[in-house]
Amino acid sequence: MTESARWIVATTHPHSEDIAREHLERQGFAVYCPMIRKRRSHARRVETVLRPLFPGYIFVHLAPERGVWRPIQSTTGVRSVVRFGEEPAVLDTAFIAALQAREEDGAVIRPPEPFEVGQQVQIEGGPLDGLLARILTLNDRDRITVLLEVMNRGVKTMVDSRHLTPVPTS
Repeated sequence: MTESARWIVATTHPHSEDIAREHLERQGFAVYCPMIRKRRSHARRVETVLRPLFPGYIFVHLAPERGVWRPIQSTTGVRSVVRFGEEPAVLDTAFIAALQAREEDGAVIRPPEPFEVGQQVQIEGGPLDGLLARILTLNDRDRITVLLEVMNRGVKTMVDSRHLTPVPTS
């Protein structure tokens, strides 16, 4: 990739990232849609599937010899190009390179979580401030299910990860 090459962002119709990618590649554009592995459960079956890291968005590479970006907007699966005024919003190439560097077997690997199942944590803020809990599950969107010991009974509740602090093991 040359220095004047740039990446722009295109929004897609719902669940149309693959269709947009395929049609853009047919037109000669290089396209990047970073994927992550997600667990999906359906009908008592749990499987790991690839899903877009940024649902509804794809990154399109514009080579300097092909500075025309308007055909992207009329491509099947593409909703629009993200723009500032009349010019497309340009991404830093280091951002795309960092995502690609974290890929393993076609999926971007998330950085290690500060929390893990079974870990003891302390709740900070709110009505449960200062209580100790044990992590039961790590959910998407920064929510964590914890088990609190309240009046000699275990009580499950969901807590935002921003309100948890790991308790050092001794």
